[in-house]
Amino acid sequence: MKAIVIGATGATGQDLVEKLLADEVFESVDIFVRRPVQKRHPKLTVHVIDFGQPSSWISRIKGDVLFSCLGTTLKTAGSKAAQWKIDYDYQLDFAKVASSHGVVDYVLVSSVGASAQSKVFYNQMKGALDVQVQKLPFKRIFIFRPPSLIRKGSTRGIEKITVALLKCLNAFGLVRRYRPLETEKLAAAMIGAVKSNLTGIHIIASTEIQQFAGG
Repeated sequence: MKAIVIGATGATGQDLVEKLLADEVFESVDIFVRRPVQKRHPKLTVHVIDFGQPSSWISRIKGDVLFSCLGTTLKTAGSKAAQWKIDYDYQLDFAKVASSHGVVDYVLVSSVGASAQSKVFYNQMKGALDVQVQKLPFKRIFIFRPPSLIRKGSTRGIEKITVALLKCLNAFGLVRRYRPLETEKLAAAMIGAVKSNLTGIHIIASTEIQQFAGG
């Protein structure tokens, strides 16, 4: 199986790529990134592209499954419009090309609370993307809606505080839907979904992710 990954330099993407390279089921892994990466592996091909210029990379989209982990924060993007372009436009454009090039499986990292009708910008953006990708002609679509993610070596102060608070609440059996999840487990679940016998479209809630990770 040939895998394609966008968002490979993020926390989830890095864990995903590591697992794909170590998995014998995947004979090759193509990652599409905005900046050069140092990682080297016999199964790995790195494509440095401008996501905003599809004509320069559409011919390179060849594979069996597209894993879409691309995303940024509002702070890093600088504006809602800039974040929308990365989290929504770039991902949808890439998915459209992949589906038209015969990629059969699509795996998307969305977010808990994603809803196109949400009044919260982030949730609305994620929900809107979820709706649109389901219209594409992939044979299988897996949309993961994880809770707050635990990233190895994270330096984001607010993230550490949020994870600690949610862990505390979960110790008392509260907000299980938002129980923090390690990026490694999310990556394992994404691969597990592709290896499953499931067909069609599946939206995988935060409370269901663990079963795809194999434990």
